[in-house]
Amino acid sequence: MHRERVSENVYWFQSEVYAQVTAGVVVGPQWAIVIDTLALPEETLTMRDFIEHELGVQVRYVINTHYHADHTWGNCFFPGAVIIAHSLCRTLLAQRGIPSLEAARKQNQAFRQVKIVLPHLTFSQGNLSLRIGKKNLTILPASGHSPDGIAVLVEEDRVLFAGDSFMPLPYLVDGNLDEITASIKKIGRMGLENIIQGHGDIILRGEIDAAVKENIAYLNNIRKVVKTAVRRRAAEEYLDKMNIETCGKSRVHLSGLAEELHRRNLRALYRQEKDSKEGDSAPV
Repeated sequence: MHRERVSENVYWFQSEVYAQVTAGVVVGPQWAIVIDTLALPEETLTMRDFIEHELGVQVRYVINTHYHADHTWGNCFFPGAVIIAHSLCRTLLAQRGIPSLEAARKQNQAFRQVKIVLPHLTFSQGNLSLRIGKKNLTILPASGHSPDGIAVLVEEDRVLFAGDSFMPLPYLVDGNLDEITASIKKIGRMGLENIIQGHGDIILRGEIDAAVKENIAYLNNIRKVVKTAVRRRAAEEYLDKMNIETCGKSRVHLSGLAEELHRRNLRALYRQEKDSKEGDSAPV
């Protein structure tokens, strides 16, 4: 697991095992706030050990940026902590997370020690604020990757833990293209020092504008590709030709997973576009 100090009392962790997934911690004089957990129990436990023994504090809050397993299944390793999330995160984690964990336990012994811990404190509108030490944290909506997405801004440092609303490759199979486009544009206007992506490396201030433009361009490109595919007879064959480089991204992102995620984006968006067209043409 990679670890880095981002600013005073703010740390970033990145998995070396699964898709460069990230988590963070903001440390106060007496307790800490964790932002997301990591994909596998051993990495989340290593993160907890660093917080408790190297930083010398206990975790009082865990913020889940969205319900997906690689960001929430480590909740159980912070007993006594209050879990904070969007209200939809609690709903989706109960509906989808519990059966997903049951399936994962059958395939991987590591998940035998995991249990789903649902968020205790949720919100559905506006922003939520927390203060830890001298830092103010603002929890704000950031949907598009999933409907329950939130981000966490460390106000004094202008550091944003963006969750999966910002990634090296925007991923919207469980989300919405218009919403993730809006979230990325909003992030680009926030005057940030750093973006902590839900997966991938930290984006520094001088890199933010280019990263925002590249992600928006990619989303625009796949929108055009899918609209063209819907009008073609051999739509699937056409989509197969539209690889990630054709749409303006590199396949090396996310430890080589980017091309597969790109293919999933195209298929999901194609299904949505096709369903929309068929719905428009249905008799009333």
